[in-house]
Amino acid sequence: MSADLPRIAVLATGTELLSGELSDSNSAVIARQLARVGLQLAEVRVVGDSEADISAALQQLAEGNRVVICTGGLGPTSDDLTARAAARACEKKLVLNDEALQLIKNHFRRINRPLQPGNEKQALLPHKCRLLENRRGTAPGFHLRRNETDLYFLPGVPDEMATMCQELVIPDVQRFIPERLARLEKIVKVFGLAEPQVETLLHQAALPGEVEVAYGVEMPVVLVKLRSAGEHAERLDRAELLVRKALGDFAFGGADATLSGVVCQLLADHGTTLSLAESCTGGMIAKLLTDTPGSSAFLERGAVTYANSAKHDWLQVPAEVLARQGAVSRQCAVAMAEGIRRTARTDLGLAVTGIAGPSGGTADKPVGTVFIALAGTATTRVEEFRFGGNRERIRTLTSYTALDWLRRYAMQRFEEPEHA
Repeated sequence: MSADLPRIAVLATGTELLSGELSDSNSAVIARQLARVGLQLAEVRVVGDSEADISAALQQLAEGNRVVICTGGLGPTSDDLTARAAARACEKKLVLNDEALQLIKNHFRRINRPLQPGNEKQALLPHKCRLLENRRGTAPGFHLRRNETDLYFLPGVPDEMATMCQELVIPDVQRFIPERLARLEKIVKVFGLAEPQVETLLHQAALPGEVEVAYGVEMPVVLVKLRSAGEHAERLDRAELLVRKALGDFAFGGADATLSGVVCQLLADHGTTLSLAESCTGGMIAKLLTDTPGSSAFLERGAVTYANSAKHDWLQVPAEVLARQGAVSRQCAVAMAEGIRRTARTDLGLAVTGIAGPSGGTADKPVGTVFIALAGTATTRVEEFRFGGNRERIRTLTSYTALDWLRRYAMQRFEEPEHA
């Protein structure tokens, strides 16, 4: 990290983080948000729900850092002690903040619920702090200065924290970056290629020399990270185009894209309806699709047909197929996809069946054997996969591969897939 860039620290609070009950995902999110503007964390510290420990950590971090971002402990219960600890660390009184109280009341009015006495506690904040509005929850954030250090306090709820940090904290912190050191970042997300394969393809792409390339993995997605100084913004844009060209259809979106979100947009835009029949994934594909608002525009239904009886009763998979080829077979996957499509009267029927483990595998069909089938109006595509790893990894790879089939199908203007 350049000596000219501000040192930034994160303080994550919560005894549940120290006990292992919860993971500190917020620090990782903050680190990624900072990286997009050319900054990085100097240190991360975790403390439990103790006013004295939080206060001491804030004072220590403020001594060696230009910015401290504190997450957690702003809730309505007795173990939420961050506001009190912040007042103690900055030698301020804890007072009822009328603006914060009004924001809390407005939140409860929006969700049509009565204000609880404990929530009023969330308006007790250090005197003369600057309020940071929380549009997603009840806990207002706030900003303080201790000597030359800026301290930002955000709730621990991940989606609330991420939104507030991105919209309120990051723009503030960018003020501390010397113009000559300002950096930009673009991310291209990739599915279907391993990290070394991506790197090999990009070696041949002749990217501009002023653009740095780094790689990361958010299993099962590979991230291509492109970074350059702000003065080379045009070359960064060119590098992104070259990366997308080199990777072709394996590249599905930018930093904020999700594979399921891309699929949702494509299917909704084309007015193509979909039904799902899931076995080994247990509803994971439906969950990923319905994480995106508006998925009801194309997703008609999803059936978790785990047992053979469900496959037969709900999807009309022939008993002969189940008896002879088995539930994990090419024939069963086809029957599932066509059965759910026929029953739901949708344009597409997608089915998955497999052995996620850790038991149930055989010599012919080891753990990780999966069949995916996609039924259209005229033909059905089916393919066998052998995924490696534990149960969670096999289920995740199955779900993402099925989603990628839908994406590629949509990108081909919904031409019928070839029978395999």
